[in-house]
Amino acid sequence: DPLAPHPPEDRVHKSRPRLQDLHQMLESSKDSLKLEAMKRIVGMIAKGKNASELFPAVVKNVASKNIELKKLVYVYLVRYAEEQQDLALLSISTFQRALKDPNQLIRASALRVLSSIRVPIIVPIMMLSIKEAASDLSPYVRKTAAHAIQKLYRWVKSAIILNYTMNSLQESGSVVMAFEEVCPERIHLIHKNYRKLCNLLVDVEEWGQVVIINMLTRYARMQFLSPWKESLEENGEKAFYDSDEEQKKNSSGRKPYMMDPDHRLLLRNTKPLLQSRNAAVVMGVAQLYWHLAPKSEVTIVAKSLVRLLRSHRLVIHLITLTGRLHSLQVGGLFQPYLKSFYIRSTDPTQIKILKLEILTNLTSEINISTVLREFQTYVKSQDKQFAAATIQAIGRCATNISEVTDTCLNGLVYLLSNRDETVVAESVVVIKKLLQTQPAQHSEIIKHMAKLLDSITVPMARASILWLIGEYCERVPKIAPDVLRIMAKTFTNEEEIVKLQTLNLAAKLYLTNPKQTKLLTQYILNVAKYDQNYDIRDRTRFIKQLIVPNEKSGALSKYAKKIFLVQKPAPVLESPFKDRDRFQLSTLSHTLNTRANGYLELPDWPQTIPDPSVRNVEVQPVWDFTLVLFAGKQNILNSPQLSISASEYSSENEGSDSKNEDSSESSSSEESSDGDIFVPSKSFELLHRMSGKGLGAQYHFPRQPCIYSSKMVSVQITLTNTSDKEITNIEIGERKPGMQIHDFHKLDCLNVGESKTVSMGIDFCDSTQAANFHLCTQNDQFSVAIQPPVGELLLPVTTSEKDFRKEQGKLSGMNENSTSITCAPQNSSRQAIVQKLVNVSNLGVVPSSQDNVHRFAAKTVSSGALVLITIEVKEGSTVQLSVNTEKTVIGSVLLRELKSVLSQE
Repeated sequence: DPLAPHPPEDRVHKSRPRLQDLHQMLESSKDSLKLEAMKRIVGMIAKGKNASELFPAVVKNVASKNIELKKLVYVYLVRYAEEQQDLALLSISTFQRALKDPNQLIRASALRVLSSIRVPIIVPIMMLSIKEAASDLSPYVRKTAAHAIQKLYRWVKSAIILNYTMNSLQESGSVVMAFEEVCPERIHLIHKNYRKLCNLLVDVEEWGQVVIINMLTRYARMQFLSPWKESLEENGEKAFYDSDEEQKKNSSGRKPYMMDPDHRLLLRNTKPLLQSRNAAVVMGVAQLYWHLAPKSEVTIVAKSLVRLLRSHRLVIHLITLTGRLHSLQVGGLFQPYLKSFYIRSTDPTQIKILKLEILTNLTSEINISTVLREFQTYVKSQDKQFAAATIQAIGRCATNISEVTDTCLNGLVYLLSNRDETVVAESVVVIKKLLQTQPAQHSEIIKHMAKLLDSITVPMARASILWLIGEYCERVPKIAPDVLRIMAKTFTNEEEIVKLQTLNLAAKLYLTNPKQTKLLTQYILNVAKYDQNYDIRDRTRFIKQLIVPNEKSGALSKYAKKIFLVQKPAPVLESPFKDRDRFQLSTLSHTLNTRANGYLELPDWPQTIPDPSVRNVEVQPVWDFTLVLFAGKQNILNSPQLSISASEYSSENEGSDSKNEDSSESSSSEESSDGDIFVPSKSFELLHRMSGKGLGAQYHFPRQPCIYSSKMVSVQITLTNTSDKEITNIEIGERKPGMQIHDFHKLDCLNVGESKTVSMGIDFCDSTQAANFHLCTQNDQFSVAIQPPVGELLLPVTTSEKDFRKEQGKLSGMNENSTSITCAPQNSSRQAIVQKLVNVSNLGVVPSSQDNVHRFAAKTVSSGALVLITIEVKEGSTVQLSVNTEKTVIGSVLLRELKSVLSQE
């Protein structure tokens, strides 16, 4: 039959020609055919098909010069290297050579393949490879090295691997995962990297964030004091008199709790991750706040958790499991989102039960009527397990809120007439527990339940009815003996739990009403004596010796009534999930409610404050800026390349060693001795006091690197209140589109006559166009603009005369602007020229070997383009002025400014 499915043997035979074709393509001399074959093979692997037979043909191409082909070969080898270890070992020298490949993907892939060949003989090779990769310039290779550390440590426990992990902890993400795998107990390794990890959290990829959050949660529990002590003391009993309260505070001598700044740093930096699209990240932040934050701050996670209730079914299950614990211990957390936990017909049973648990925990006197109406609908569900759980929830509501106990009890009695036997049985069990709280008021309910005994077949429900009748037999003296008679008829056919309760009922009636029940009790005891279950036989012998005294009976028979008829305490209706809080939130152990393999117990809070200085790291200065004016003729700097004094130096300084720092400092001191640092004090009006309704503003350029960004120009604004009332909430509002401005911190209040100076950063993009924005107060907003002089768009650089000429030669032709001017006589000296130029432009003076030639060097702030200025003084006060820069607009405008300055008298 052609439509019949082919047997597995036929499919294998049909796949062989295809593998042979791929084998021939791999043996081809054309890279295009090999590349096509590898694409098909990787596609087969992605579909779950076996391609291990092609391993010898594939591994031959590992030395191919085609990068794309080599990448696919490594993808294949990672999959099958562990299965084909012998063949993979033959190519191990190729893998080692690939670790030196210029392409970072090839280096990482080679390391990934090496870590997949799990043979003890290559462990030394692996360790050397990981050591080199851990210090690789590529973050991708370092990430792969972190994964390789985990693989290697699982089958080779070595202290050397621990050292690699310690040295690599300056990275993030995958290295933290390696730390968690290799040495999670060595918490001291995190001290120096704690703040860095906190600040990098937002930039790490999502699954790396999950790992870092879990690690920092354990770290914080060991290094910070509990923020819960204050709330616990506040919730304790207060003294009756205020004087007693004050005396208690004075006697305790405890300092008020102050949260550690590093503790606050962790909470502050994880808060934005609540908006993550990854549910695992949101859950990680939620558990971090649950275990670390003050109880008053835990409420911020509620909205994010509710948002995830519209996610995948598994996510909903975990969210509801987490929400159940939150709602149980912090009642008001989900109160605003009560309707979000209403149950849908499409929800799986387990999620329905968890949502039901949350709704039960959220019930209060205010919303109980709404919740009970929901429960009435849930009881009618076709899902029997869910309907039974709803009845239990109604019982818990009746126990917790006394105002609705009677209403719930009447509703449960109404359910006794339900057609569904499961609903009736569960109602009986719950009613039995509720009646124990106030049995005297509900004798009619007990009689009604006794009449249902014939129709109910669920063993637990029948046993509950028998227990109720036996416990309160004195309140139903006429019905109880008849019930015992009915049970005597069916005793042999009942379940074990029903038989045991029948024996208890017989014993209680024998003690309270022997005239009517003596013969029935003897009959039941005689039948039970030969029951197949040994528990029932033992219970029968015990009861008989206790209630039917004879010569051999002991002293206990005198107390039979007290033993059987003593008043039992009412049961406490508790949540079935009450013990899960012993596990860390969002872990597998918490989900399964059992300790999973590899679970790490969350540490307890320390009793004393650990030393916070262990997290202090000596931070190199981000900016090491020196503006130097050269007055001497000697060549102070002998470096062959330009030495940048501002933002470029700051970025390079992080990678330089101490020797370079010492040399730069020494040269800096020499340079500063030859000239004085000069910063012009000229200010520009930003907002006139009349236009600003009493608020005046002036700005100037301090000529210092901007701390907000290396591409921004630092601007200082002086705000003055000239009005007769204070001005509040001064800040920057709407700004010009496309222009990057770092706002100054909002001023809450500026008193009458007070002046304050604030700093901001503006990226002018090497343009003299004004930065337009609104300066706002509490009641007004004013349109203002900062117009930068071209000289303030520069940063000085220091260089030698030789390097200056070399760079100037590269910037000739169209990159050069020059002019000849007649200089004022008083402006022809070196000191005057330097003073004039530096007054209008932020320039660095270059030493010159010629008395009549003056050179200045700078770079643009935004793009870092060099600006070289040469002034040659000729006879008769004639000056040749030239500006060399690739920024032609900057060059022409600067030339015009300098020409004007030198021409002034």
